[in-house]
Amino acid sequence: MSLTVRPATPADAPVICALLNAVDIAEIGHPDTELHTVETDLAHPEVDLAQDSWLVHDDGDLVAYGILWSDSGKGDIGVDHYVLPGRSEAAVPVFERIEERAARKAAPSGAERAVLHLNLNVRPTLDTTLLEARCWRPVRRYQVMTRQLSADDRVPEPPAGVTLRDCVAEADHRTAHALVEETFAEHFDHHPRSYEQWLADSGPRDRALMWIASVEGEGDMAVLLTRDDKETMGWIGNLGVRKAARGRGLGGFLLRHAFGTYAARGRDTIGLAVDTRNESRAAALYEAHGMAPHYAIDTWELVLPLPSPADRVS
Repeated sequence: MSLTVRPATPADAPVICALLNAVDIAEIGHPDTELHTVETDLAHPEVDLAQDSWLVHDDGDLVAYGILWSDSGKGDIGVDHYVLPGRSEAAVPVFERIEERAARKAAPSGAERAVLHLNLNVRPTLDTTLLEARCWRPVRRYQVMTRQLSADDRVPEPPAGVTLRDCVAEADHRTAHALVEETFAEHFDHHPRSYEQWLADSGPRDRALMWIASVEGEGDMAVLLTRDDKETMGWIGNLGVRKAARGRGLGGFLLRHAFGTYAARGRDTIGLAVDTRNESRAAALYEAHGMAPHYAIDTWELVLPLPSPADRVS
């Protein structure tokens, strides 16, 4: 065994995607990563691939991959890491580099600490004792939920006083961004993103599959963002309702709208991910509409104290 480590390049996207799908098969039973997702990550303007990404090869075969970024530039560090089953030893050099780079990346912000978050399947290919030995700990759980679709799922009529429009127009797309920022502001690990950053985060997507719900006399009160570029299922990325409009059935209406839309597009499955400690009890809404758990993801956290600005100068 001869492990080598180098940064990723955009040209590596296909082999990285193949690695991620091998991990998907081991963890959830089927491939679930699309090439465009990897390409978006590698092309993100806030990622310096030369310093923020790592590929581990064993005699030419890719066995592990890592990448990091900062959403706010204020000490938060997002991390992705994947390793083939039975190859956890290949994760060690990646985590060593991730932690060292995270501290350097967070230091210019003046933050007292870098807070790293890594999302892992609850039954990961990675041996989590390696994480625990490095002082990482699980702090949150998300549930990926799915629902089977059929011809019985039809696009519902809006409730009285509610109108729905898509986000094809630029002004509406910007409104969708503003609604996401407002309705998700109190969610765990949410960091405000400008419109331009939001576009870079998501990559190209069909704006006709994004909707805003407006309530007569109140204005735009809810947003639904979906995408149909996953092979396995239609995907609900965001469903947010402003606080003043919660409890009136808008969330359920938008959920059923997604079901009907994707059934009409020939999809047999739709999915989403939900924080199990979501303060708006979103999981209960999804369960009430027939969605069921598919697999769970834990957010692991590492806190790295940073030297004070005075210490860094000296």
